[in-house]
Amino acid sequence: MQAVMVYGRGRTWVAALLLVVVVSACGTASHPPPPHASAAVRPTAPSVPDAFAHPLSAAELQPGSDPSVLPGPVLIADRSNNRLIVVDPKGQVTWTFPRPGDLAPGQTFLIPDDAFFTPDGKEIVVTEEDDFVISVIDVATHRIVYRYGTPGSEGMGPNQLWNPDDAMMLPDGYIISPDIKNCRILLIAPGSHAPASVIGTSTNYCYHAPPVRWGSPNGAFPMTNGHYLVTEINGDWVDEIDLSGHVYSSFHPPGVTYPSDSNEVSPGVYVTVSYTDPGVLETFNSSGQLLWRYAPLAGQPQLNQPSLAEPLPNGDFLLNDDKNNRVIVIDPRTDQVVWQYGVTGQPGSSPGYLDQPDGVDLVPPYSLDMRHASTMGQP
Repeated sequence: MQAVMVYGRGRTWVAALLLVVVVSACGTASHPPPPHASAAVRPTAPSVPDAFAHPLSAAELQPGSDPSVLPGPVLIADRSNNRLIVVDPKGQVTWTFPRPGDLAPGQTFLIPDDAFFTPDGKEIVVTEEDDFVISVIDVATHRIVYRYGTPGSEGMGPNQLWNPDDAMMLPDGYIISPDIKNCRILLIAPGSHAPASVIGTSTNYCYHAPPVRWGSPNGAFPMTNGHYLVTEINGDWVDEIDLSGHVYSSFHPPGVTYPSDSNEVSPGVYVTVSYTDPGVLETFNSSGQLLWRYAPLAGQPQLNQPSLAEPLPNGDFLLNDDKNNRVIVIDPRTDQVVWQYGVTGQPGSSPGYLDQPDGVDLVPPYSLDMRHASTMGQP
C-alpha cells in the first residue's frame, strides 16, 4: 500500500497571499441548511465565570457583527502571536496568556494551535503543534501546571510528540491527543510522561487502516454516545471509534481534500472544514452525504485555510479562518458572517487583530469538553 504523507498545519505549509476583503460574507448554499438549523432559539447565557468577566480592552468587532449570536465568550488560540485570549461577544478581550511573568524562567509558549477547556472548566489544554508539546494551563493562576512532550524536539518515545493536535482532557484527567506525524492517537495518564496506551502503530508512515494505522490523524472529538470522531488527513477519512480503539465506522466528508477537526453537530450529523484556499465549511451525515456547504459567491470573501468549526447552541457555526486572521460565526440559514473578531487578511496583535488563529472553544459552561463531560468515557 502506498502512503501519501500529509503533515500538520505547521511550518511545512507556505502561506498564501492574503487579500484584504470585505468583512461581511454572504453566499449561496449548495444544499438546504441542515435540519438542526431550521428552528434555532438563541439561549440566554448564564453568568460568565469571574476569571473572564472583566474587560481588558475596548470592543473591537468588525461592522455587521451581532453579539447575541454567541452564548458567551470565546477562547482563541492566536497561533502566530504566541498567545491565548478570551474575547467576549462584544469583542472585548477579558483574559490573556501569557502575561508578563506568567512563564517560569526558561519556559516558552510558542505557536499554540488548539486550546480546549477541561471538563471542570478550571484548566486549558493547549497543543503547541510545531513545538511538539501539550501544555495544561491553570486559568486562575496563569501557570503551566503540566507538560507532555519535549519543546522544540520531535520524536515518538516517552515524553515525545510529533505535531500533536487537538488534545483534550477527559473527566478522569487522562488526555487524548492525535499525534499527526507519528500516525497515532495517544492516551496519557494524569501527570505521566509516557503513554498509557497508543491507538495505532508509532510510525511516520501514515495511511488509512484504523485502528492499526492512521492517515495523519488531526482530531479526535468526543461524541454524545461516548465514542470519538477521528479525522484523518490522508484520503479524507472520518472514523467513529471508542477509547479501546474499536472502529465502528469510517466514511468520507464529501468533496474535501484536507479535512480538519470534524466533530458532531447532533447524532448522525457532523461538521468539518477543509484546510485549503479557498476553504470549505460543510455538514454531512454518516453515509458521507452532503447536507450543507458554505459556498460564497465569486468575488465575495472566501475562507482561507480554516482549521476548526464548532456548532453553537443556536445552530450557527463558530470557526477560526486561520489565514484570513479572523474568528467568525456563520449563520447556515443565510450563509452570512454574523460575527467577526479580527480584520480580514490583516495580521496584528493589537485589540481587534489576530495572527493566524488556529483554535477556538467557548468559555464554560458552553465549552466543548464540559458539554460532553458526562459521555466522554474512561480509558
